[in-house]
Amino acid sequence: MKIKLIYYIIVGYILLPQVLSFSQSDHVDVGIDEKLGSYIPLDLKFCNSDGDTVTLDQVINKPVLFALVYYECPGICSPLLTELAWVINKVDLKPIDDFEVVTLSFDHHETHEVAAKWKKSYFEGMNGEFPEEAWTFLTGDSVNIRKLTDAVGFYFKPDDEQFLHAATVIAISPDGKISRYLFGLSFNPFDIKMALLEAEAGKTNPTITKVLQFCFSYDPQGRSYVLNLTRIFGVLILGGVTVFLMVLVIKKKKTNMKKEQ
Repeated sequence: MKIKLIYYIIVGYILLPQVLSFSQSDHVDVGIDEKLGSYIPLDLKFCNSDGDTVTLDQVINKPVLFALVYYECPGICSPLLTELAWVINKVDLKPIDDFEVVTLSFDHHETHEVAAKWKKSYFEGMNGEFPEEAWTFLTGDSVNIRKLTDAVGFYFKPDDEQFLHAATVIAISPDGKISRYLFGLSFNPFDIKMALLEAEAGKTNPTITKVLQFCFSYDPQGRSYVLNLTRIFGVLILGGVTVFLMVLVIKKKKTNMKKEQ
């Protein structure tokens, strides 16, 4: 019995790092690697839609909803910003007083003129219900963009004349702390409000989207999240091995106790 127990323990330790390698990727090629609790570098410089150079600490004064997109994106960026434009008008908080919105293009080829064009388009769709100074549209050079995307764990790559990337809005505190990631193309006003309140308080409570990110991988071709069976099976294997070893240990202890009696 002792030999079998030792054997199973050895097998478990051999399988453990392999299983963990399935469930935790060392590098995200395209997608999001959450950096909850980390701080973005507020000294990074970008260009706003008026053509002025600004640093992030000049832009971020309140809790912020931060969206990384590229303005000429033919895929998910336009629906993301359209949904964002809709939901920020439904949130029971006051723009400028309670929160701000920042959008940055991760395509360093896009200019402030492009940002101005798209800002105008989205504000026309909102019919003047949202103050323009509460939503900043930014562009930047490749160095500053990369520093920011790395800081928030946003990974993308070019694909011909487009980019492969995920869809998320990031709640950031006034001092630059990453508070929450909101995934997908549909947002609930209550979730947005809670994310902003948590950012104001400096909280980083994970939500169910963290579980979804773990169980689902981003499919660049389909531009959606798909079930990652490898990760799920890896966790199941790890859990099965752990439970099996615990049962053996408990059973061994009970046998020894009976012998002693």
